[in-house]
Amino acid sequence: MKIVTVVGARPQFIKAAVVSHVLRKKHQEVLVHTGQHFDYNMSERFFSELNIPDPDYNLGVSGGTHAQMTGKMMIAIEEVLIKEKPDWLLIYGDTNSTLAAALASVKLHIPICHVEAGARVHSMTNPEEINRICTDHVSSLLLASTRSGYDEMSKEGLQDKGLLVGDPMYDAFIEYSNKLKPEEIELVLLQGGTIKIPNEFYYLTCHREENTNDEDLLEIFKAMEMLDASTIYPVHPRNKKRAISLQEKYKFTKMVLTEPVGYLESACLVKNAKKIVTDSGGLQREAFYAGKKCITILNFVAWPETMVDNRNELSRPVAEEIVEKLSHIQKIDENYLPFGDGHSAEKIVSALENYMKS
Repeated sequence: MKIVTVVGARPQFIKAAVVSHVLRKKHQEVLVHTGQHFDYNMSERFFSELNIPDPDYNLGVSGGTHAQMTGKMMIAIEEVLIKEKPDWLLIYGDTNSTLAAALASVKLHIPICHVEAGARVHSMTNPEEINRICTDHVSSLLLASTRSGYDEMSKEGLQDKGLLVGDPMYDAFIEYSNKLKPEEIELVLLQGGTIKIPNEFYYLTCHREENTNDEDLLEIFKAMEMLDASTIYPVHPRNKKRAISLQEKYKFTKMVLTEPVGYLESACLVKNAKKIVTDSGGLQREAFYAGKKCITILNFVAWPETMVDNRNELSRPVAEEIVEKLSHIQKIDENYLPFGDGHSAEKIVSALENYMKS
């Protein structure tokens, strides 16, 4: 089989890493990077440390409105698909890159395999939700990471195209999370210099537009300042000036602002943090894999499987609420494995092969 895989953002690089390693043992893969995440720390670094083959095509499309980005990607991806004539398009998640690839492919009658299908937050104000729904409905093969994802497909009449395969993010966490030890890492501070990881720390990631305005980010910083240890916060490039400004204005002493970290560093931080605060769909899952208490600063549930026994709780960007919920004691059931058995990559490749045979 010849498969064109389209990726564009950090979570997709991680999933593609484990799947590509299995896929390329028997099949030809053409890797396309749309350029949606283009900063070195958000893109090239992941390819290097996860041993992902260099992209065959880098489309260099980033920035602009959702429509502008998606449209430019569609045009560029269509050219690749016409040239390569693949048996499959393989896509992950819910980014503009995912939707653009799906729309270009379906109009060329190329079968689409969507990994992480069926995920829903039931809010049409969430742009990724639109990407998920549209992608699922034009795809030929829908591979769900969790039972809730498969059940959501059924509600939309898509179950005949669906399979439950587990989460390749979980595969990746198992494979890569022990590659680095804390003492081997030096974090690059935003304003110059480096720092070693302290013995005790909290881990914060915050990048969504709704959480990075001055008012809400200030509340999140206030919460972290109230805790009993410092907080490591790798800052998204577009949020750098605001984060530095708030730290300087309010004299926060426990906030350790660093440049973005690679996947291996992030996985190490997850495994060694006391607790985690995030607005990332991927990081809340990684916190769950690592057994770390997590507070998610969102107004919707992205992964209901994590919302059990106080393991992951939603919070508004309100300092007192964040701190109060961080104090809740979680309970871990070692037999509860909602994200699969760590072998989803093999199941994804088998699903592609079986579909072609049938």
